Amino acid sequence: MTTTITRRGILGAAIASPVLARPALAQGEWPNRPIRWIVAFAAGGAADTAARSIAADMQESLGQNIVIENRTGGNAVIAANATLQSPRDGYTFLIDAANQLTNPVLMRDLPFDYATSFVPVTQVSSFPQVIAVKHDFPARTLREFIDVAKARPNTVSVGTPPAAGMAHLALASFERSAGIRLVHAPYRGGADAARDIMAGSVDAVLITTSSIRPPVQAGRARVLAVTSLERVQSLPDVPTIAESGFPGFDLNDWNGLFAATGTPRVAIEKMAAAAAVSAKAAPVRARMDPAGAIMIGNSPEAFATWLAVQRRTAGEVIRQAGITLG
Repeated sequence: MTTTITRRGILGAAIASPVLARPALAQGEWPNRPIRWIVAFAAGGAADTAARSIAADMQESLGQNIVIENRTGGNAVIAANATLQSPRDGYTFLIDAANQLTNPVLMRDLPFDYATSFVPVTQVSSFPQVIAVKHDFPARTLREFIDVAKARPNTVSVGTPPAAGMAHLALASFERSAGIRLVHAPYRGGADAARDIMAGSVDAVLITTSSIRPPVQAGRARVLAVTSLERVQSLPDVPTIAESGFPGFDLNDWNGLFAATGTPRVAIEKMAAAAAVSAKAAPVRARMDPAGAIMIGNSPEAFATWLAVQRRTAGEVIRQAGITLG
């Protein structure tokens, strides 16, 4: 699916506000035609929405349209391959997420090496996750949840979307750190897990702050903790796992912009500079803040450093927990 995004089409529903002052990017040959972002996820999902929102705003700084092309399938390998097979002239980029970290550990015979085939450009957004229980579960704090799980090993069911996703990794890491044994219930998406906790057919879920909103608002679920290192704006009274006895715990869903190795450095740097401004733009925040997304827009160097830590963490969790795609 290919779409040329426009500011009016993507941000028309956003709250009107003064336009932020934008630094003029150095004039040069790039960009002089539309830019393509290949998105490894379906249109309408959280990662796709964040990408479209920031891309629509970035067009003002770059002076060119950004064309969004959704290429799903193959656990995001199809989109990655399409990016690598495109000319490395600075006009094709990839929106990807934790697949960059997990696929090398989970999948055999990959046709490329993620770590060397792609250059990090900027982290677009982070999606904090929560541990939430159904409304009648006998725990109101994370410590009480752990106590119940220890008293009833291998009986408390926890849903995550999907198998081997960031939520699954966060759950496995928490399970190991807390010394508990849970029953993992994988779902295709966060909405499916939210539906089942609302119905009471699963004891708990580990899903994004956005996905948990409907069951919480309906009084069918309670949030016990968030997986981010700091508390989230949409749930200011909910403690983090880190402050609940597990220092340093920080495993969130996220998405980022990548370029194929060999892409001109000027394109990477200008793209990151535009993202840094647009991540703070009021229209983008107005659209993404209510969804619980934290817009980032960091430098290629900062993103690369963060990815290196996340890659090691993801690999350790997958191996220790014996996580597979099946």
